[in-house]
Amino acid sequence: MPTEPRSPRLAVLIDADNASAKIADGLFEEIAKIGEASVRRIYGDFSSPHSKAWENTLSRHAIIPQQQFAYIKGKNAADITLVIDAMDLLHAGRLDGFCLVSSDSDFTRLASRIREQGIDVYGFGEQKTPESFRQACRRFIYTENLLPAQASSAAAPQEATTPLMPPRAAVPVIRKVIEEMDSEDGWVLLGMVGNRLANFTSDFDPRTFGSRSLSDLMKKTGAFDVELPTGGGMRVRLKTTTRK
Repeated sequence: MPTEPRSPRLAVLIDADNASAKIADGLFEEIAKIGEASVRRIYGDFSSPHSKAWENTLSRHAIIPQQQFAYIKGKNAADITLVIDAMDLLHAGRLDGFCLVSSDSDFTRLASRIREQGIDVYGFGEQKTPESFRQACRRFIYTENLLPAQASSAAAPQEATTPLMPPRAAVPVIRKVIEEMDSEDGWVLLGMVGNRLANFTSDFDPRTFGSRSLSDLMKKTGAFDVELPTGGGMRVRLKTTTRK
């Protein structure tokens, strides 16, 4: 009897000093879309007030804490331990990807080194995360998009939180991708646009612009035509007035 293909096995390595415990639920929901969180470790000094906030979350998500006391001010033993563990896991060869949860640019070289081995790296950090780390990852997800939604009226649940950026801010990069795609009539498949956006910029995410999907975002901008032909996939194009 054939068995179902196993989901990609992932190592989730969390920098407790640079990640809020408030993202935990959203973080693992997001990771579940990518694969199976086979390794779950968090690094920090859990005697400090900031890292201590993770204590109530560890058991709920089966995260193994790696305690690192700050013996000398300014020296981050937790970062070093995370890097050592990541390299050990990489060379063990049992994983399909790594999820690095931090806003610290110090992990840029680690992400690059893992990808050099042909292993995917997914970064999770705040919007302030330096571009070098974001672009070193295959995908980078802003943790602000993973925070629990605030209470909202039943009439407009999708407007529960303020977007990190206005929808119009997404127009230039989407326009660039569509213009680079070869199409005689200007129409291109939405799925292909989404794939190219992910390759073009690792941190592109419709949620950053207050939308649940790419199609919703493109409609909100008012700069694109979106249609679903009978028997075909959803497709998009630049509005006539915005085309060169």
